[in-house]
Parts: sequence; C-alpha cells; structure tokens
Amino acid sequence: MKVSRIMSTQHPDNVRPPFFSDRIVLEGDDEIREAFYAYSHLNIEEQLWDCEGKETDNYVVKKLLSRYEPFFSKKRLGKDIFLTYRVPNPRVESGEGKILLETLESIPRSFDMARLFYHDDIAPVFEVCLPMTESPGGLIRMARYYQKIVVGKQHMRFADKDISIAEWIGKFMPEKIRVTPLIEEKEAMLNAHRIAHAYIKAEKIEQFQRVWLARSDPALNYGSLAAVLIEKIALMDLWKLQEKTSVDILPILGCGSTPFRGNFKPQNVDAMLSEYPSVQTFTVQSAFKYDNAEQEVLEGIEQVKGRRRKPPADVDRQALLSIIDRTSEQYFKEVSLLADRINDFSSFIPRRRLRKLHIGLLGYSRQTKGLKLPRAIKFCASLYSMGFPPEMLGLSALKKKDLATIEQAYPGFLIDLRDAMQYFNKDNMRYLPKEMRRAASFAQDLVKVPANPKHNKITSIIMDDLAKGRIRVLEENITRAGWIRGFLG
Repeated sequence: MKVSRIMSTQHPDNVRPPFFSDRIVLEGDDEIREAFYAYSHLNIEEQLWDCEGKETDNYVVKKLLSRYEPFFSKKRLGKDIFLTYRVPNPRVESGEGKILLETLESIPRSFDMARLFYHDDIAPVFEVCLPMTESPGGLIRMARYYQKIVVGKQHMRFADKDISIAEWIGKFMPEKIRVTPLIEEKEAMLNAHRIAHAYIKAEKIEQFQRVWLARSDPALNYGSLAAVLIEKIALMDLWKLQEKTSVDILPILGCGSTPFRGNFKPQNVDAMLSEYPSVQTFTVQSAFKYDNAEQEVLEGIEQVKGRRRKPPADVDRQALLSIIDRTSEQYFKEVSLLADRINDFSSFIPRRRLRKLHIGLLGYSRQTKGLKLPRAIKFCASLYSMGFPPEMLGLSALKKKDLATIEQAYPGFLIDLRDAMQYFNKDNMRYLPKEMRRAASFAQDLVKVPANPKHNKITSIIMDDLAKGRIRVLEENITRAGWIRGFLG
C-alpha cells in the first residue's frame, strides 16, 4: 500500500483566495474543485476531506468522478491518489456525533460509485482520522462500528426465510477501514506510542499504522516551543515502537505556514525535512498552496516526495519535559493577560472557509485550562496583526542551560523564532499589558533580526485605528499585513 508524503488539507490559513473560486470564503463545491486542483495541478497524492466543524458533503467521490472523468480515468482514486476523511469525535463533540455515523455510512455508497466508474472492487475511501484521540478506545470503537454495524448489517434478514439486506441492495464494501488517531493533547501525545500499540494489537494490524501528531492546537495550548518538544519525544517513541513491533509506524505532522503552527512553507521545506526526518506525511495547508508562486509550491511538494524517511533524533526526555512544563506554564500566564484582547480582535480576522462558529449550541471550542481562545489560525492572525508574534510567549521561563538541550532536540528553534520575530513591532507594545515587555525582551535577546518595515507600518496603523475606534478598514489592513507575511494565521 502506497502511503502519501503530502496531504492537502482545508485549513483556512491563506490570505489570497484560490484562482478557481470567485468567492473569498470557500464553501461547498469550491472544496470539490480544490481537491481536483490538489490532485491534478499540484501532484498531491492525498486530500483530507474535513467533516469536522462544518457542513460536509458525503457525495464528494461521486462529484469528483462525474465532473473530472478524464483525469480520474487515468489516476485511480484509492490506488494512485487518496481521499481521507476527518470526522468529529463524539466523546468531545457530542452534538456532531451523528455526523461520524453518517460519514461511515457514506463509505460503502462511495465504493458503489467507484465500482460503476472503474468496474473493479478497489475502495475509493478507506481511511478515517479521529481528532482529539486520547486513548485507543475511540479508535477501536470506530473500526468495529464500521465492521459490525455499517458492513455487518448486510447479513441481517427481514424474516426467517426472507432475503438478507445484501441480497436486497447489494454488498457493503470495503469490509474494513483504516482508522488513524489525530492526537492533540500533551499527555496523549506523550503516550502516542502506547495508544498506537494498543490499537495495533486490538485490531491485529500487521503492515503499518499512521499516527497524526497535531501542531496547531498543542501550540495554542502549551506554546510553540513546548509543542515542538512534545512532538520530538512522541516521534522518538513512535520510532522505537516501530522497531519493537516490526509494524511500520508512519507519522503525519499537521503543520501550517506560520512558525507558531509549524513553519512549513515552500521556502522552508528542506529545513522541515531535516527537522522531522521520521515523519511520513506532511500536511500542505491553504497558505502553502495559495500564498506562494505555483512553481515554488510544486517544487516544495516534489522535494518532500523525493526524500525518504530516516530515524528521528534521540532526545533527552526528562530534560525536555522540564522545559515543556516551565515554558507552558509561563505561556499560560502570558496568554491569559492577552486573552480578552485576542478574543475581541479575532472578530476582525477575515474568514477564508465556511465554518461553524466555535461557540454556542452548534459550535465547539477548545479551551486551555478553562481559558477560552479562538482557534489557532485566528489566534495567530490576531497577534501577528498586533505586531506581537505568538512564538515569543513562554520563552522567558527558559534558563541559559536549556538552550543546549533545545538545540540538540530542535536545531531549527532559533531559525523559526527569527522568521517570526521579523514581524515584531516594538512600537505597539504600548497597547499591550506591561508584562509582555519581558517576553519580548527575552525573545529579542535570543535572536537579532531587523523588523519588516512594511509589516511594521501596517500593524502600527491597525493598532492605532483599533485604539481610536476606527474599525471600518481594520479587516482590509489585517489582510494587507497577511499578504506581506505570506499567511493569514
């Protein structure tokens, strides 16, 4: 089974709208066109179809095959290129739980569509990612629900001597699906190898298992530095699990273009491949695809596809855990002081995809120790637009001796921080709590980088307008600042 090196996702971190849409906010059939664009023009082998937090389209396979027949006649969906579902986690998103069941029920229907198109029995969709995984239980339940309920009901008869459901409407295929954990919380990430091992044993997996390590939500919860160090430990443990079980453990790294969310952009691909050598699949989010020249995007994608996995760094777990605890605690203190400003400011961040609001009955929110914040993209976009890169938060808890430990585990730390610090506007510090000066001063002592003058000018205008209640052009200037950075948030 081929496992992709690049996964295109629907994360709305882009500034520029894609050329194939006449709307700034993507919705509905725009995402069908986007999937086709990723496959056909960018040569990406896997598209994530997000069923979490938005109105979903369970007829995506039918629409792709019927609208782009010449392409899909040559490129086999489910063999050459892949469509992977991300579903709601009913443990956390109880109001969205039935969407999980609807999505699982759609898989056999998509199989039937592909069978009519290709005249064979290769499943077009066979993998589902479960977000916010904290234990193997949810993975096992989903795999077995599909086998026992979605597929298993075909053997039921309406009466003792009546026909079965399969005889009535046809067989349900595929018989099994692949379930991939998407792990986002610190303790779960540090136990990712145990979660994967328990699932492998329970489902008797022999060939390989994917494990998706989030990047944005851990950074939002614990700070950017802590998120990377947590992932470094997790990747080391997952490699050891691979050696122990002889089952290939193939990590997915969720990463956006802003350094806070991964610093994965076409210009930084080589550094990412060196930083995370054991990762099998990197996520290409919207800013990567739409805020860069197409040739640069294509070259970055091919660079990833042309490099093979290697073992990860063998890191000092205890030393990193100490740094994680101290910096995440400091991060929480600092972000608590900024929370009200961020929440107010986030309402001005322009939307790029139609998503449900993460509040109220029909939405969902993710909180840090009871502190309510916008999602990671709006969080980053807000702070960058204020001229205060969020990568600076939490660093003031570092000790001098920590830097050598960090450099060994995370060689690109200062490079990533430097990429962020060019957008720091010291003149805007007067609008922020005085405690932020220590955070800024510590980060400036770590890296010396000149401020981007164009970004500085716009963020000064943004904060001055906000302070004086001139909000009419706020969104326009936030967008202009994003154009300079090459990402919204």
